[in-house]
Amino acid sequence: MSLNRIARSRTVPAGRMILGEGQTRSVFANIVSGVVKLTKTLDDGRQHIIGLLFPSDFLGRAFRAENPYFAEAATDVELCVFPTAGFERLLAEHSELEHRLFQFTLTELDACQEWMLLLARKKAEERVASFLLMIAKRVPNMECSLAEKREQVHFVLPLSRSEVSDCLGLTIETVSRQITQLKTKGIIELVNYREILIPDLARLREAAYDLAGHASPSPLKAHKARRSVSSDD
Repeated sequence: MSLNRIARSRTVPAGRMILGEGQTRSVFANIVSGVVKLTKTLDDGRQHIIGLLFPSDFLGRAFRAENPYFAEAATDVELCVFPTAGFERLLAEHSELEHRLFQFTLTELDACQEWMLLLARKKAEERVASFLLMIAKRVPNMECSLAEKREQVHFVLPLSRSEVSDCLGLTIETVSRQITQLKTKGIIELVNYREILIPDLARLREAAYDLAGHASPSPLKAHKARRSVSSDD
């Protein structure tokens, strides 16, 4: 395939910059293994983590002159790199490749909307649980080990707790406290400081959306509530 002829493999150690914000874009890449951290710089010089990319995700922007963010290897990363000009020509020639890139763009948009909800409306425990759930969903692509039971997931956090707090708009103390609470409730198990076992993904989903705290009222209670409203009228 034409794509294979222009592709080359590149390995990036953890902590190394891959793309610089505002730099002229010369390559486009597909993540083979590892996790990439995306950051943007504020006007006052502070940097903020805006997202993570996992295996099978695309890194870079096709048909754009400059990189919109910094991209740094959060873990050791293996990339399949394509020259920008050659890749954009292939997009025009192969509709299935263009379709895949479009699907990824829509997935990114969905993730941004979910992140806006997380930062605007969710409580601290929901934010931390949502972050862990996001990683747990990508574990098969991260090549981390799955536990014996299907609903168990085992992974190593790609970010430090300080970086997690930056992502979630919380203090590091709050992140540590919420992780401890999730452990106390049996929702997660800490193998070590960054290695986490999720015994039951369903319970983590409940914590991420606080389903236990916002359970729907029973039909009987709902019926009584309607009768009460009717009598008041």
